[in-house]
Amino acid sequence: MRFTLTGDSDCPIARIALSEGESVRTESGSMVYSRGVEISGGLNSKKKGIGGVFSAIGRSITSGESMFITTATGVASSGEIAVAPAVPGKIVELKIDPAHRYRLNTGAFLACDESVEYTMVSQGLSKALFGNTGGLFVMEVGGAGSLLASAFGDILALDVTPGEPLTVDNEHVVAWDAALEYHIEVASGMFGFTTGEGLVNTFAGAGRVYIQTRNLANLAQAMHPYLPTSSN
Repeated sequence: MRFTLTGDSDCPIARIALSEGESVRTESGSMVYSRGVEISGGLNSKKKGIGGVFSAIGRSITSGESMFITTATGVASSGEIAVAPAVPGKIVELKIDPAHRYRLNTGAFLACDESVEYTMVSQGLSKALFGNTGGLFVMEVGGAGSLLASAFGDILALDVTPGEPLTVDNEHVVAWDAALEYHIEVASGMFGFTTGEGLVNTFAGAGRVYIQTRNLANLAQAMHPYLPTSSN
């Protein structure tokens, strides 16, 4: 993927260059502008017909992922599409190849090469009910190419090594190496009441975890006292 990040460093947009016939997939609704590009939308499913409809609906319900995905295809020698995430924050490129497969948290996907494959993999009922990292299923990406992931705030890469597990607040997880083992648990006390912390995700093995420096849940909680309330 040939792209440049422009705009404010904290709120960039990704400008993706497309030659004639070249395509990228983007998150539905993320386009800022395009030129020399044909835009097509479709259900977020590889199945066709009514089965594809139910598959896309199932993905949306069980993972929080959009039902739709957009494909941008260059129709000129110098096509371009610019995309931006829904929340302010950094954009990072993840290189995908057989040795580097990732799982993405809800809302992290922004765009990828057409050669990047993605599937929805079950992460177990206990993880889905106990945390919010993706729900019943999470997106796992493979193949070869580049993927753009976004975050709320900055993105930091943390390496996990054998014998030294990493614990991350569940709301701060963006993406992680698919080879890592992980489980979701209460930080301490009864649902973290004794420390103010809630659910955490502990990763073990060898691989990399990408985290965001801010989370929407904390922002919503901080803003709540200042929001108007309905009166009878």
